[in-house]
Amino acid sequence: MQILVTGSIAYDTIMVFPDRFKNHLLADQLHILNVCFLTPEMRREFGGTAGNICYNLKLLGTDPLLMATVGEDIDPYLGRLERLGIGTQLLKRIPGQFTAQAFITTDLDDNQITAFHPGAMNDSHQNHVDARQGARLAIVGPDGKQGMQQHARECAQHEIPFVFDPGQGLPMFSAEELNELIALADYVAVNDYEGKLLQERTGRTLDAISREVKALVVTLGANGSMVHATGKRYEIPSVKAEALVDPTGCGDAYRAGLLYGMVNGWDWPSTGRLGAVMGAIKIAHRGAQNHGPSRDEIEERYKTAFGFTPWR
Repeated sequence: MQILVTGSIAYDTIMVFPDRFKNHLLADQLHILNVCFLTPEMRREFGGTAGNICYNLKLLGTDPLLMATVGEDIDPYLGRLERLGIGTQLLKRIPGQFTAQAFITTDLDDNQITAFHPGAMNDSHQNHVDARQGARLAIVGPDGKQGMQQHARECAQHEIPFVFDPGQGLPMFSAEELNELIALADYVAVNDYEGKLLQERTGRTLDAISREVKALVVTLGANGSMVHATGKRYEIPSVKAEALVDPTGCGDAYRAGLLYGMVNGWDWPSTGRLGAVMGAIKIAHRGAQNHGPSRDEIEERYKTAFGFTPWR
């Protein structure tokens, strides 16, 4: 069963400032801020929510449908996707635009200054969800606002069950817009901060929201995750990582595990545990797409962590 993943494709340019920002910022001069941080260490990573989720789904042995809008600079990313065996037929190149990209500078205290250019992502509404694509499950992830709304409506129109995953795009939506998207969705996935913001924006508790969907998933970082489904709360423990290197992309790895379990008919505790395993594997590697376990190795990590395997 194929999984449709809509959302961003992005380049992440990450620079390390070998000092502390606070040593170079004058509190009484912030109104005329003009600073330059020398960053001798820099790397460029492949990222974006949709790209990251599809990367992890491929590790799990699936062939996801990747839908996104990209810019004229996408060729290196396209080459990577093709080498990984991830289809690019649903990527739309937008003339005159850059692919979305984040420029992140980190200091020695792990503080970050980020500039994000959405570029082609703003044209995500030029892509359309169609029943002929063959998806049996979808996720509508962070993307251009109009595109997210359109893809949610199209999934509902074509009766394709989908996860609404607003991510960092949540602040773009009003209470009315969020309520519409929740009403259209079959599932909602947020992290703990986004969950609090969702409650604040809609004026409703997570328990109330969970009663409108088949499941509401809230990730809690090192504290695991919570799945509200079938009138119950399933507490999903975290999995001990081999190393704590980089949390970038851990939420996307978790969501890939979630989607895999859902499309294969697993129960919620087993599904959430796979998400936890995928997140633990990712956090031990720098960047969102540099971990590379085999499917058998993922199953072994699951069995080691929980004492059983849901694979048949």
